[in-house]
Amino acid sequence: MTTTHTEAMPTAGHVTPWKGLLIGAIAGMLSGLFGIGGGIVIVPALLALTKMERKLAHGTSLAATLPIAAASLVTYAANDNVDWPFAACLAVGAIVGAVVGTHLLQVIPKTPLTIIFIVTILATAVRLLLSDEVVGRDQLSVLGGIALVVIGFVTGTLAGLLGIGGGVIMVPAMVVLFSQVPVIAKGTSVAVIVPSSIVGTIRNRKKRNADIPLAAAIGVAGIVSAVVGSIISDGISDGVSNAMFAILLVLVALLQIRTLFPSRGDDSLLDASDTTGDA
Repeated sequence: MTTTHTEAMPTAGHVTPWKGLLIGAIAGMLSGLFGIGGGIVIVPALLALTKMERKLAHGTSLAATLPIAAASLVTYAANDNVDWPFAACLAVGAIVGAVVGTHLLQVIPKTPLTIIFIVTILATAVRLLLSDEVVGRDQLSVLGGIALVVIGFVTGTLAGLLGIGGGVIMVPAMVVLFSQVPVIAKGTSVAVIVPSSIVGTIRNRKKRNADIPLAAAIGVAGIVSAVVGSIISDGISDGVSNAMFAILLVLVALLQIRTLFPSRGDDSLLDASDTTGDA
């Protein structure tokens, strides 16, 4: 008699409803306030509560990001806080970069890249704190459009390699390099995250790297808080917005520093699957 063993996909069966609601609510608030996907909360929460594999956690987080980012986008767009030409250029580069980044996972050493990333975002945090009030970008030129595509490509590639979301790169890049108004930079970021998360989720689902029912529950839970966060973001000053985002960048840097010293038996936090819009 032969016994066949089937390895089950790790699921979220041990996550109680209120915990799922809490995860979604916090992720939604971060998405609305900062124009990011929310993976900075969803991924570690899934790892702690479900013990699922890291790639599955990233894929589930990315799928949950879609309704959250979409809700944020609707609110930002309703307040005319989305720069659609910027979003189109960034999205082209980010989607291509995500594909390239995930293919380079086994080729490029991630430790030096992580160190470079940490130094870069800490420097960006300082620059945001020193920024003056901005009045908006100049007319977008062909050269500027190409630069945005390149920024999107770098964003997507780093997202695929390091498992960080695109928002923490795109928003400060638009503010610092293009003098974009912070609230518009955030709205533009979520506009890029929506198509990126769709592409990534389709690929993850084919690879069985996403728990769609759990992702839907978390995503729906985050819709209301995403709208609230977007409304709050529209009402705060540029200086306060930059300071808040600088604090977020420092937090992300600290989390990435932790990945350089993984504990025994812990999956490397650098392992990721299509995560362009994840955080």
